[in-house]
Formats: sequence, structure tokens, C-alpha cells
Amino acid sequence: MLFAGFGGQGVLFSGKISAYAGLYDNKNITWLPSYGPEMRGGTANCSVCISDNPIGSPCVVSPNAFVALNLPSFERFKNSVVPGGTMVVDSSMILEKCDRTDIRIFYIPASQLATENNIDGLSNIILLGKLFKETHFCTAESLEKALTNCIPQRKQHLLEPNRKALQIGINF
Repeated sequence: MLFAGFGGQGVLFSGKISAYAGLYDNKNITWLPSYGPEMRGGTANCSVCISDNPIGSPCVVSPNAFVALNLPSFERFKNSVVPGGTMVVDSSMILEKCDRTDIRIFYIPASQLATENNIDGLSNIILLGKLFKETHFCTAESLEKALTNCIPQRKQHLLEPNRKALQIGINF
């Protein structure tokens, strides 16, 4: 899987939750964050591998699943998704459509949904919920456990809004 957007959009956090979910499902996992030196506002992407087999490299060059949180990331990685793969796009931030017919593409207005539901800043988790629904990359129990354990103790007040965001994505 590949998650990509601007720094500060929760790209690395979404990848971390996915990786932990795979770990809780007893899969082999890798999580490789990548971001520019400016971090917030700069580009960020995160490669996640979840597999029953040993993983040779943590780099995801041709993802089976791609989550795009901004236009530059969408343009950069849309053609790298393998045929038969899945792309989840924040259509609030990305107004372009992909002309590929060999992949499944889901446009979800995640940023708009986050604002409408008073959970600004959680569009990444809405998109993660949609990715989970469409790919079943882990079990629901492992996703819940990963979400619970990836939110630090000092930020436990954010657990319920994150659960809400996940559910919005799953239901969309």
C-alpha cells in the first residue's frame, strides 16, 4: 500500500495504523515513511507492506492499493498502481479524475465529510476506512486494536473521533 499527501495530513499515521493492523493479524509487515525536510506542508508518503510471505523490500514501487490525499501525490503515483489494484482519492482535495480503467478507483470527499462531521483533520482516517472496506487488508478487530494502540495515551480523547472517521469511510 502507498499513502501520499502533504505533511500534516496524517499520511504516516494512516500507514502506521495499517501496518499495526497487519501485525495484529500475524502478517509480515513493513512501514517505511518518507517526507521532505520541511515536513508540515511538504510532501509525505508512506509505504506499507502486509504479507503472508517474507517481504524482500519495504519500498512500494507498484502498490496494490494507493491512497491519495493531495493533487501532487495523485499525479505522481496514479500510474504506479498495479492493474487490478485499488485507488482511494480525497475528492475534496483532488478534482481531477483518473482515466485508468484497469484499477478500481473510489472518490470520497473525505475533507468535506470530516468538516461536516466536526472531525476536521481526520480525512486520512476516513480514507483509511474506505480502503479497509474495499480491500479488507486486515480484520476489523485488528484495525480497531491498531487504532486504539496507535493513539498515544495523552491523546486518548481523540480515539472516539478517529473511530467515527473510520466508520464514515467504511459506510461511504
